[in-house]
Amino acid sequence: MNRPAALRLALALCMITTAVNLQAPLYDALAARDGVGAGATSVAFACYVLGVFPVLLALNGLADRVGRKPMIIAALCLALMATLLTMIFPGLISLAVARLLMGVGTAMTSAVAPGWMLELFPHQQRRRAANWVTAATSLGFGLGAAVTGIFVMQTSPLQQTELVPPSLWLYLGGGSLALILVLGLEDNSSRQRSASMLRLPVWPPGSLPFGLAIMLAWAMVGLVITLLPTVLAQHGLSGWSGFAVFGICSCGVLFQPLARQLSPQAATRLGLLILPPAYALISWGALEGVLAAILIGTVAASSACYGFIYLGGMSGALEAAGERASGASAGFFLMAYIGFSLPVVFTGMLMDRFGHSAALQIFGVVLVLGVMLVSVGLMRINQAEKSRWQAD
Repeated sequence: MNRPAALRLALALCMITTAVNLQAPLYDALAARDGVGAGATSVAFACYVLGVFPVLLALNGLADRVGRKPMIIAALCLALMATLLTMIFPGLISLAVARLLMGVGTAMTSAVAPGWMLELFPHQQRRRAANWVTAATSLGFGLGAAVTGIFVMQTSPLQQTELVPPSLWLYLGGGSLALILVLGLEDNSSRQRSASMLRLPVWPPGSLPFGLAIMLAWAMVGLVITLLPTVLAQHGLSGWSGFAVFGICSCGVLFQPLARQLSPQAATRLGLLILPPAYALISWGALEGVLAAILIGTVAASSACYGFIYLGGMSGALEAAGERASGASAGFFLMAYIGFSLPVVFTGMLMDRFGHSAALQIFGVVLVLGVMLVSVGLMRINQAEKSRWQAD
């Protein structure tokens, strides 16, 4: 195992994903500064997906042409540029542009990071290599929000939240260090000038319920990241939104070892069962200002969103794909990012029109109905597999 190189790459992955939610605790303050509501905030948040989709769909073969190292370097540069943009021009417009850049960088990272990390580990430690990638990225998605949340909490309730907290300066230092370390890595991947850039997503028979499951799970993640700070601000708890983001993004890593011991269907069904009560706890805690309920609910949700449903759903989709693993993986993440964006935008608009309580209730009803329908689909897949096994 090339541990020094693996550590450098893991730091780079962590820094790229740290930038994504670095400004999450500032969403409410940025919206107040620009005089807009939750709907505009959710649209700015969803611009992240506009950056993900082109790379995920049309540029998925770019790494085969240019190599993996340039992709990671470009992703780090985009993350640094996005952070610097929000520091120079704090506001929702610059946040939207920054999140688009972050989406491009994250998609480029997801296309090359697993394969590069696998090469740094012996063949018998392939699962350990995947764990390093999962842990580094999951930690990063929550770390930036948590650090910013710490600085927001230092602000007096009588003072206006600082729109450029020290966490953004700290990130510039950490991201620059990661960039320097990646520049020294060796990239032995082969270049294929004629490699196809276009790799369309596919949904082989039996894979769609797993895609719908991750869509529901990541819809909850997007709601917590984007809209929860607005609700918490009514109770003077906006500074804790960073820790809520850390809880729902990063704590799922703790449950991944258990998820690996279950079948894809069982892991995904367990995650779906967790989603409604976790959401009820989060939404009730946010509306009533009960911090403990919010934090417990986000950890419970993370066990499903980044533990059971994430790993179980991905494994199930790839098993159903057969030789079309690349297209099935793209289809799985396409569903995930649709859930990460569109439901959040609609819920934000509902908040502006009907208020926080009504919007969260509507989201909860749709979530429960979605869980019931997807669970039925997974049960049918399980019954079909049992029938084939008995026939054999």
